[in-house]
Amino acid sequence: MSRFFFWFVSGSDVREPSSLRTREAIASVLNRREPRSSPPSSLGARLSSGLPWATVFVSTSLLVGCSQPTKRPIATPASHRQAEERPFIFQPPVDLDVENKINAVVRIVGDVTCTGTLIAEDLVLTAHHCVSERDADGQVQNRDKDPESLTIELGGDDLPWGEVKVRAIVSPDCGYVSGEGDIAILVLSRKLVGVPTLSPRIEEAPAANESIYPIGFGRCALSRTPIHRIERVGGPIGKVRSGDFIAVASVCPGDSGGPAYSPKRQDVVGVVSASVMDGDDATAAPSIFVRLDAWRELFSAAKEIANGTSPSELPPFRSCQR
Repeated sequence: MSRFFFWFVSGSDVREPSSLRTREAIASVLNRREPRSSPPSSLGARLSSGLPWATVFVSTSLLVGCSQPTKRPIATPASHRQAEERPFIFQPPVDLDVENKINAVVRIVGDVTCTGTLIAEDLVLTAHHCVSERDADGQVQNRDKDPESLTIELGGDDLPWGEVKVRAIVSPDCGYVSGEGDIAILVLSRKLVGVPTLSPRIEEAPAANESIYPIGFGRCALSRTPIHRIERVGGPIGKVRSGDFIAVASVCPGDSGGPAYSPKRQDVVGVVSASVMDGDDATAAPSIFVRLDAWRELFSAAKEIANGTSPSELPPFRSCQR
């Protein structure tokens, strides 16, 4: 820009500018002031007044040169047709991260919030007391909720990236509060293609001393973070009973229904049912997990119902007699 400027001012070679004449021209422009009362003159008016071309060029160069302010962007309504013409690069709203199996752990939202595990593209494993009907006072009733009142939230961050509804609840005829039969399988309204799943261990019992840890969306009273998926502190399986097992683990309200995850075998061996809690998510205490292998008929029935079979066409699967 400076070379072009000096060529017009001095009329000499740009490599050897006349410094004296250049300084005089610049000083003339900088010292010039327009009366406040007179409006700005146009380029044509300046020419008609007899100003030299060099002075006019210098003035306009200083006003509209490299320091020219950028054009102010115009906000376009999102519904405006011009919005469709804006260039953009499509990016998926979320990275499904199919290699990370922990993304199979989801949040269940109703009048209470719990945790569940995708064990198939359209099946979510959880605790029975998470889907039990409650009266106006919050008392648990011996029946299940309307499936359509439940929502499955996808994603492990503070906010979900997707939701899906439930069309059927497959559960035993017990375990509405906790204890025996505290297990349920939710049949989703559609398949979640591409979302990771975890395998339930239903062909064999959990082994004593096997290390497990719970995963859930719980939040204790002393927690300082928003609700999101957390891999809790776990430990070895202690006592194994006919329908459940006990292990020392950290559990918070909202972790119910979450998986007891085996990092060694990378599968689910149980469901979080109850725990000793003191409001601190760092406290590890005795916790009760429902065994999955004790409810093989329930898993088989859930698969058939997901494929379109009516529950009335299946052999009895709700019995609590073990």
